[in-house]
Amino acid sequence: MLTTTDSAVVSAPQRFLSRRGLLGGLAGLGAIAAMPGPAQALAGTREWRLAIRNVHTNESVDALFARNGQFVPEGLAELNHGLRDWRTGEATVMDRKLLALLVSLRRTLDVGDNRKIDLISGYRSPKTNAGLRARGGQHTGVASQSQHMLGKATDIMVPGVSLDRLHGAALALGGGGVGFYPRDGFVHVDTGRVRHW
Repeated sequence: MLTTTDSAVVSAPQRFLSRRGLLGGLAGLGAIAAMPGPAQALAGTREWRLAIRNVHTNESVDALFARNGQFVPEGLAELNHGLRDWRTGEATVMDRKLLALLVSLRRTLDVGDNRKIDLISGYRSPKTNAGLRARGGQHTGVASQSQHMLGKATDIMVPGVSLDRLHGAALALGGGGVGFYPRDGFVHVDTGRVRHW
């Protein structure tokens, strides 16, 4: 599992001149191996950028979160804020595998790096999650132990891309859970175990 101190997780093997560099490089390669297949496919990419727009607040974030195999703390902080619980304002450290999965999904759909993904829900505080469950009962699809509460899930749509196509691309990547909500106008993607509904 990645932590906030992981840094060299998105680059291909590089020549290191010091023992510390070598050990850091090996740790980075191990982190890549732990990431889902889509993230491994992006390992040689020099820059990882994610652009999102919260449909509830109309706030947008376009953040470079990794460059040349190193996470960019400012970009990660922007995304953590942009993916926060919009109802309470609470934020968490979002799973870096999820960020990589969203980048890979956008590239699979062949939409530009600056094309914003519309965010319906990112991080969900336990209070928000409990409120949504209470409002809709057991049949709303709001899990009591939701991946949203772990910073490992988003509910999204991509303007100009049909939900069917988005859903198919998410399933094909096999990066975790995929939920299809055509009536509500979004697709759920998470980095939990691979499953679909």
